[in-house]
Amino acid sequence: MSDLTRAAGRGPGSKEAFITSTQELLRRRGYAATGVNEIVARSGAPKGSLYFHFPGGKEELALAAMQRAAAQLGAIMEAILDGGDDLGQSLARLIDALAAGLAASQFADGCPIATVALETANESEAMRAAAAAAFDSWLEVISRRLIAAGFDAAAAEQRALLVLAAIEGGLILARAKHDVAPLRALRPQLIALVDRA
Repeated sequence: MSDLTRAAGRGPGSKEAFITSTQELLRRRGYAATGVNEIVARSGAPKGSLYFHFPGGKEELALAAMQRAAAQLGAIMEAILDGGDDLGQSLARLIDALAAGLAASQFADGCPIATVALETANESEAMRAAAAAAFDSWLEVISRRLIAAGFDAAAAEQRALLVLAAIEGGLILARAKHDVAPLRALRPQLIALVDRA
């Protein structure tokens, strides 16, 4: 990278800073309430470099942030769900981790995908498709683990959908109530759902 490019804030560091800042703001505020100037200020990178890296502006940057968030959360889900022999207990650990993260943010940081999907699904086909792809990737992680636990593919797909829908709903309720009780209430229900006994 040339000194001129580095000086202009066009190196990989500024691109990463924009994506990270956008991820944080989207999960906290959603798409409409996240402004380009706020992203730039939070990132510490020059505004001109945002359009160098993301010529499509805010929407292109938000899509990159959503894709990154989906991959990161998917990897965390996979690590937790594959981290033990007992699927029910692994699922309980995932719920506990999500509840802890929500409480640690003082209920400010919701699901990085749901927060955006709820407000943009009818406004932007690209954002809707990115949200759908994120949820599909998480469903695949859960389905794979269910199949490994002995469920057939059709049953695994149905239960994965119920598990993810319950967790997403639990996150929304917990955020609205400022209380992780809705997530905690899901634990025994979802453990029973994946229990093969």
